[in-house]
Formats: sequence, structure tokens, C-alpha cells
Amino acid sequence: MAGNIQSIGQSVTRIDAVGKVTGETLYPGDFNMEGQLWMKIRFSDRVHARITAIDTSQAEAYPGVVAVLTAKDVPVNEYGLIMPDQPVLCGPGSDKAGADVVRCISDQVALVIADSEESAAAAVKLIDITYEDLPIVTDPLVAREPGAPQLHANAVNNIVNHYRIRHGDMDAGWAQADVIIEGEYHTSFQEHAYLQPEAGLGYLDEEGRITILVAGQWVHEDQEQVAHALGLPDDQVRIIYPAIGGAFGGREDMSIQIVLGLAAMKVQRPVKIIWSRAESIIGHHKRHPFTIRIKTGATYEGKLVAVEAEVVADAGAYAYTTTKVTGNAHLMVCGPYAIPNAKVDTYGIYTNNIPCGAFRGFGGPQGAFAIENQMNKLAERLGIDPVELRAKNVLHDDEITITGTPLPKGVTIDKVLVNGAKESTYWQQTNEQWHKVAATQPSDPAKRRGIGMAIGFKNIGFSFGAPEENWATVEIYGSAEIERVVVRQAGADVGQGAHTAFVQMAAEATGVPVEKVELIGHDTAETGNSGSTSASRMTFMAGNAIKGAGEGALKKWQVEERPAIVTYQYRPPRTTPLDPETGYCTPNFAYGYMAQFVEVEVDIETGHVEVVRVVSAHDVGKAINPTQIEGQVEGAVVQALGYAIMEDLITDEGRILNPYLSTYLIPTIWDIPQETKSVIFEYADHEGPWGARGMAEMPFISFAPAITAALHDATGVWFDQIPLTPERVMMTLRKHGIGVI
Repeated sequence: MAGNIQSIGQSVTRIDAVGKVTGETLYPGDFNMEGQLWMKIRFSDRVHARITAIDTSQAEAYPGVVAVLTAKDVPVNEYGLIMPDQPVLCGPGSDKAGADVVRCISDQVALVIADSEESAAAAVKLIDITYEDLPIVTDPLVAREPGAPQLHANAVNNIVNHYRIRHGDMDAGWAQADVIIEGEYHTSFQEHAYLQPEAGLGYLDEEGRITILVAGQWVHEDQEQVAHALGLPDDQVRIIYPAIGGAFGGREDMSIQIVLGLAAMKVQRPVKIIWSRAESIIGHHKRHPFTIRIKTGATYEGKLVAVEAEVVADAGAYAYTTTKVTGNAHLMVCGPYAIPNAKVDTYGIYTNNIPCGAFRGFGGPQGAFAIENQMNKLAERLGIDPVELRAKNVLHDDEITITGTPLPKGVTIDKVLVNGAKESTYWQQTNEQWHKVAATQPSDPAKRRGIGMAIGFKNIGFSFGAPEENWATVEIYGSAEIERVVVRQAGADVGQGAHTAFVQMAAEATGVPVEKVELIGHDTAETGNSGSTSASRMTFMAGNAIKGAGEGALKKWQVEERPAIVTYQYRPPRTTPLDPETGYCTPNFAYGYMAQFVEVEVDIETGHVEVVRVVSAHDVGKAINPTQIEGQVEGAVVQALGYAIMEDLITDEGRILNPYLSTYLIPTIWDIPQETKSVIFEYADHEGPWGARGMAEMPFISFAPAITAALHDATGVWFDQIPLTPERVMMTLRKHGIGVI
């Protein structure tokens, strides 16, 4: 019989650790099949143009070329995660109106399939494409104006979506405000820079199904989109993920999945592709740049009374997850605060820039950058400590949010704020008053240190009425005692250790050691729908599904039904869409809460910013695997550091000028903080499995405004735009007369 063995809360060694360390683990680019061909993609040569003709004759005649495919070869030439607004291949001869137009440089125009990678690469350059140039618009503020070039027939003024919040009485709110702070904030593109560029293999499996071996974040959604574009039933398409070399939201949308399936279907042989880093940077979406104009009012006592904001996101040429990203920003721009009067307008706007989509925190970091900078400016204007100001205003259970409803029970931002501040050692509390400890200044007169903080919250799971589900099957085998437990769970492990957590949770639910649990995942032919590994949802959702299936299977086992097999569908509490006029809704069923405290050193002569120390405090509900959580915090902090300080994707008229990691700089070991302290609080979520909340995105949310607060502490200057590159910092300081030689 099953014993009472504790697996939850243990820092179990990752089940994929040995294979990854030894190199035995295979990623999509490592697979080969007998008789395979190679594919190369011809991307658009223009930012916005109509393709009037494609001549493939020279490419077809090139030695080794087996096939050249264009838009006319795609059965249903459209796709899109949220809305099908993008052609699979752009060009004439398609079944979809508007598919002959390229709208950005990442549009795919033609495929060359050859007997070697070298032949495919040479032949793809021989395709002759005739373009008729169209007007370009790359500024979302310009794109939404009447008379701007229109990118999609059904998007008036290029508006993908417009969300509203009308909460309380704004006139009354401004009348109550003793202090009003206005600001305009700008955030940038960010490249996901995952280690494994897009790669995969398309082939027909033993049952004749179009099978695509690739890296992604949701096998069943990939299956649906590929099947739709190929004009096939879902069950005739199979998606398999081997090991995944990072994702961060960058693999939520299609890249090579559909074209691999199309190629395999047309040539009836295995087809392989591996993108270069430049192809990857050009070929997949980026984090949305935002422009946020915000006005915040408070009383002299430090109570927030009104917030008004206009939030504009550059969607790029196609929608991707813009509606979801802007939905999150729509909520996060007012922060985790009780605000009686709020007016927010949030827009996603089509432009001819590269498409933008999900990226860790999707919309949360941009919204937090605005509101947390506002809170720090308010604290300075009011002469109130920034921790004290936040403590006066954070939400608690049953308090009404800007959407007119309370947050789900178990709001802990107050505890995370207060206890995180204590853990940081940068803040102290005397006679119930908070005060910051001054930073110790370096001996070098060109360098100054400062301390800053910011807080945030982030949804767990899909929002605004989007359907949520997660399926798991648990199978218990043995005779007199449990010999093995098999768990079938499709949730993608994109490097964060989800599969290890699945095994731990299955072991906990069935009362066996983790060594007895086997996982079958990442295969649409073997598993039920898990939903996406995104929105910090997978531990929460898969955990509840595995818990339900495991406990059900154990009950069958205990009444001697052997093998005991149970399939369980978990559905979380219902959410509701935004009211189109007022924004009233119940947007999410769970949240994570965080507070971050940072110390930075800035060279006022060069503008170089070094992050010295970070204290990142989080309520995780229940730490399924504490070491993995610490890894998530440390990884997110480094990625957020890149976003805040150094990652500068440079575009000009829709073209990326630095599509290489030699010129698009991401943090290395020399850039990471001297210390990152992970502070893990466990205040159980009422709905989470064993109390767990999701947390993968949380350490990203509030990092950038904590950095700008620390820079202000060091220099007295506010920074309202990221990334804080040395040039930008230096020029801003010079404008304020600081660091002038």
C-alpha cells in the first residue's frame, strides 16, 4: 500500500539534470531521420509591400532542390494564436484576401526544400520576388491617427484592441488630491534570446500523421493551428516537444511549426530546419514597447485618490498575443493598490514593426514601470517613505479593485511588502515608521550608490473569461504494492523544471517516492490538453489536475482496482471579460505578489550602471521545489536586468539593425548582481494545489522601477525610459548638470 512519503517542499534533483549536464539530452535540432531533406525560408525583403509575382524557376533548377513552396501551396493560408490575421506564406495565389501583402520583415514568402542545408540556403536566394511598395508606419501613436497607412482591412485606425476602465468619479478624485504627479514612460522591445534557436523536424509517423518535432509552449494549440492551416482534422497532426532550450513566451506563437508540416505533407519525406541566430531574432516576436501617460493623485496623508492613464502598445504587424499583453498592462498600470477613482484607456496598435507578443510578465513589467515610478515620485513629493506609502495603499482581501471587484481571497501583498522590506536590511521600522538606510558610498568620486524598491502583482492563469483547463492521467501499477506510477501531463517544460514538479506532485498525490513516478508528456498523441506554459499557470493548473488524478487513482488502488487509472480535468474558478465601457469584470482567479529591493552603483562620467545587490521577495503559496524557485528568481532577475539596463533592440523603419548577439547585448556573468537574495514566503493560495501559486514571471515585474528608484537615490535624477544604457544615463545626467567634466 502507499506510504506517507513527503515529496512536496523538497529540493528534489531535476529529472532532466543528468542528461542536460552530460549532453545526452536531445533538442529538436539534434534529431535526424533517414532520407531527410532540409528546408530554408525566404523572408520578406520589404517592410510593407504587395507581392505581384514570384519566380521560383531558378531555385527549382538548382542542384539538389526537391520542391519550392509558395502561398498557392498552403491549403488554408492563415494563422494566429488569438486571431488568424497572418498568412502562413505571403504572396499571390492564396485563398485568403490580403495574403499577397507583406507587412513586416518577419513575413515568410517561400520555402525551399533540398537534399542538403547548403543547397537549400543557396537556392532560396535565387527566388525572384516582385514587390509593389506600400506606405510604412512604425510609430503606434501615428498609426492610430486617421489617414495613417492601414495594415489590416478590419482594424480601423490600426487599432487591434481598446480597453477601458471607468471606476469611481474622476472629478471628485482630482478634487480630493493634494498632490498630483504626471509622467510619460517608455519601454522597449526585448528579444527572448533563448539558447536554442528555432529548429525542428517534420515527417509522417507510423500512422500517417503529419508529425512535427519542435520546441513550443503548448502542444495542443500548435496542433490546432497546424491542422487548420493544412486543412486537416486535428487528429491527423501530431506535435512532439523534445527538450526545449528556453522560451519565456517567445515560443507561444508559430515560427516553423506550420511550414514544417506543410513541407512534410507536400514531399512525403522528413524535412528538417535549423534557424541561425539572425533568423531567430528576425523571425519570432518581441516584447511590446509601450508608451504610457499617467497622472496620479494622493492626499497629504499619502492615500491614493485617483489615477488616469493612457497605455499604448506597439503590436507590430500582427496581433499575436497583443490582446492578452495589453489586458495585463491595463490592470497592472494601477498597481496592487486600492484606488477609488480610475480611468484607463489601453490600446494595441498595428505597425510595420516586427510582431510583438508574450514575454515573461507579458504587460506586467510595462504597467509596473509606470505606476511604481509614480509611487516613488509621490513618496518623494509627500516626504513619505516609499515602503510607508505603499503600505498605506496596497489592496487587502475584499477591497475593490479598479475593475469593480475584489481580488481572489488570499491577498498577501501587504505581508510581502513589509516582511520583504525587513529581509532586505535596506529598510528599518522604528515606532511603526519606515525609513531607508543610506547607501554606503564608494571612494571613487565618479561613482555613486543608491537604493530603491518597487512592488507588483501578476495574474496566474488566463484572464478575462478565456477558457481554462488542464488534463492529467495517473496510472498506478503493481500487485501487492505500488511498483510504479505513470503520469500523463502535456505541460511544457521550457527549462524551468516543470516536469520535476509534476513528478513531485504525482508522488505526493499517490504516496510514493519520486523514483517510482514516470512522466509521459510533450506529445499530443499521448496526453490531454494542458493549456500553455505561460501566465505563471503551469504549476497551479497541472498541479491541480495531477492532484485530482492521483488522489482518484489512489482510491481505486486502495479498493484493489489494479491497475488503477484516472483521468482528471481541472477547471479553475470562472473569470469574466472586461465590460467594454466600464472595465467591470472578475479578471483573474489567482495572483502572485512580489516586492523587490535593489542597490545600484552608477558611474556618473560614463553612465554605466552596476546592480550590486537584489533582494527579491515572493509569496509562492507553497514551494513545491525550493531550489527550483530560487533558480527562477535568480534567472528572472538577470533577464529583468537585461531589460532594464542593456538590451536595446535597434530598429529603423521596421528593420532590425542588430540581429546578432554580438550587437544585441544580454547580461553575462560579468553583469549579474554581486548578490541576489531570494526571499520565499509561503502563504497558501486557497485554490492552488497544496497551496501553491505560480511565480515564474513575478521576479521580472517590478525590477525596472526598483532600478530607476535606486538611480534616483544615487543621483537625484528620475529616469522614465528603459533600457538604461550608458549613453542614455550619461546624457540624462548631463542634462541635469551631473558628471560634466
